[in-house]
Amino acid sequence: MRRTGGGNGAMRFALAFAGRAYCALRYAVAPYPIRAILIAMPNYRRAFVPGGCWFFTVNLIDRRRRLLTDHIDALRAATRLTQTRHPFTIDAMVVLPDHIHAVWTLPPDDADFSLRWRLIKIAFAQAVPKTEPRSAVRIARGERAIWQRRFWEHLIRDDEDFRRHIEYCYINPVKHRLTTRVRDWPHSSFHRDVRAGLFPDDWAGDVAAAGDFGERS
Repeated sequence: MRRTGGGNGAMRFALAFAGRAYCALRYAVAPYPIRAILIAMPNYRRAFVPGGCWFFTVNLIDRRRRLLTDHIDALRAATRLTQTRHPFTIDAMVVLPDHIHAVWTLPPDDADFSLRWRLIKIAFAQAVPKTEPRSAVRIARGERAIWQRRFWEHLIRDDEDFRRHIEYCYINPVKHRLTTRVRDWPHSSFHRDVRAGLFPDDWAGDVAAAGDFGERS
């Protein structure tokens, strides 16, 4: 996990960036609600920038499982519910069997992306069968063993950084050899952006995109 951004300079940059050309990409893709029981999680230090635009990588504990795609409807419902209760814009999102990449823009007066991810995780865990192995401690606490507690976040710096992370989301299923063409992976907001005229249907991208995107377990 990396903490980036922060400080008045970063805040000015993020707020100025919010109104720039890539705003056309900001379509909310999912409606989901939840005020479920909040499972206590460590409060890791993060870069809080109200109204910022962020890239995330969120992983399962067991990276060999296909839980996210096997229960994609539950994940969509959890996301819509959270988005209804705590609004945010999904600029891009791709769901792979064992992890998620997303680019979100938060409201101008809000920087609490950790709350949103926590609620998505809780709602998803409540919706799927308890098939994962759990330690005696987790069982005693009534905790699931689905999600890694930490996640990767990166504060988008400018238009080029935004473009690079959006494209990384969309090329990711090809990178992991889950499909040979971006358009053939169903669990991606790429299809929404094609319909909006933001990407051509045959867009290919760069599988070897340079950078650290938080995919290591």
